[in-house]
Amino acid sequence: MDPRRPGRGPALLQQHRIGLLPYSPLGRGFLAGRFASSDELPENDQRRRLPRFQQDNLRANLDIAAKVRDVADRAGVTPAQIALAWLVAQGPHIVPIPGTKTPKYLTDNAGAADVRLSATDLADLNAIQAPVGARY
Repeated sequence: MDPRRPGRGPALLQQHRIGLLPYSPLGRGFLAGRFASSDELPENDQRRRLPRFQQDNLRANLDIAAKVRDVADRAGVTPAQIALAWLVAQGPHIVPIPGTKTPKYLTDNAGAADVRLSATDLADLNAIQAPVGARY
């Protein structure tokens, strides 16, 4: 999801006075670094069937996760916090609501509110290419 694309982002707020709640803002755990191979997912996990998590696409998308992780390492926070902070930095009309399965992930996600991205961080994150493979 790219809030900078036409029909999203500031245009939503300015033209239509509505906001955006990004769906699955952590890429179903992928941007949080929870897995790097579909083999790491349970046999019955729905992500095994999604195009972005098929092996060829997943290998290509690992570059995205690595770039997010690089910015997180530089900032001293988690990749999930960087991904959520980037969304928040797009403007007040974007409100990510990540799902979570554990109190640890909830605490980690909430920590994104305290992350301040530098101009370099934002430039590096904005330069990341869109994921490979259809969403569904």
